[in-house]
Amino acid sequence: MSEWIAAAGLMVAIDGPSGSGKGTVAKLLADEIGLPVLDTGLLYRLTGAVALERGVELDNEAALAEMVGDMLIGLSWSSDGIGYDGADWTPRLRTEAVGAAASTVAAKPLVRERLLSLQQQLAQAGCIMDGRDIGTVVLPDAPAKFFLTASVRERARRRWSQLKQMGHRGDLDEVLLDLKKRDQRDRERQHAPLAQASDAISIDSTTLRVDEVVDRMLGILERRQLIKPSA
Repeated sequence: MSEWIAAAGLMVAIDGPSGSGKGTVAKLLADEIGLPVLDTGLLYRLTGAVALERGVELDNEAALAEMVGDMLIGLSWSSDGIGYDGADWTPRLRTEAVGAAASTVAAKPLVRERLLSLQQQLAQAGCIMDGRDIGTVVLPDAPAKFFLTASVRERARRRWSQLKQMGHRGDLDEVLLDLKKRDQRDRERQHAPLAQASDAISIDSTTLRVDEVVDRMLGILERRQLIKPSA
């Protein structure tokens, strides 16, 4: 049972670069306040994975947009993960190849446009949504916005540790280089780049435990009267 009760229809936006811990924090925060968490990164990872599987060129924006239109018919997206065409794709979406493909397709305006309406529609009932442009583009009117970050080396270390736990081999320096390239793509893309919303609260998690980040967010939400104790 959740320890907090969220205001009706509460939308919480959590943005940040890759490896900042926003996905983990979003899930823990969701458990605390009883809201579903929608990981937009999974949408773009799924798009990248399907493109790789179908052999769709990642630079062919028109073909990618057409593919996304077809995907929406068989797509299921919830706190448990993401499914497509009757199968759970979540376990196969955490590889470096899929991550790189996701970063590339996410820079395509037509792809983002196709996925935007779906994200906004699902958020209306209340949710915690994490990504890179939630507070600036997807949910600009969300009453609670956070921008979570950490040093690039710490983010690379976290990603490297995650990959090892999943059984993937990888060199920390290679992960660091890939992360720097991804940061550059995300910040410099012309359409909906990674950016902190002007009204978002920034939290640097470099030296913080995950539970400490969640506690800070809970305190802010309570002070704003967006949540209250359940008992």
